[in-house]
Amino acid sequence: MENKIETLSTVVVDYQSDLYKIVDVLNRTLKGQDLMFGLALDKQDENKAVFTIYRT
Repeated sequence: MENKIETLSTVVVDYQSDLYKIVDVLNRTLKGQDLMFGLALDKQDENKAVFTIYRT
């Protein structure tokens, strides 16, 4: 069985310290719908965050 993760959308936003809370609640709420959310600091600008939506 192949478990493939598909990137649906990515957006760069201004970093805020509470952004992880939004990602956490989205992951908890929508995991049953095969969606996963990610958040990472932008490698070129530490004041930006990369928010990504995946289908699992």
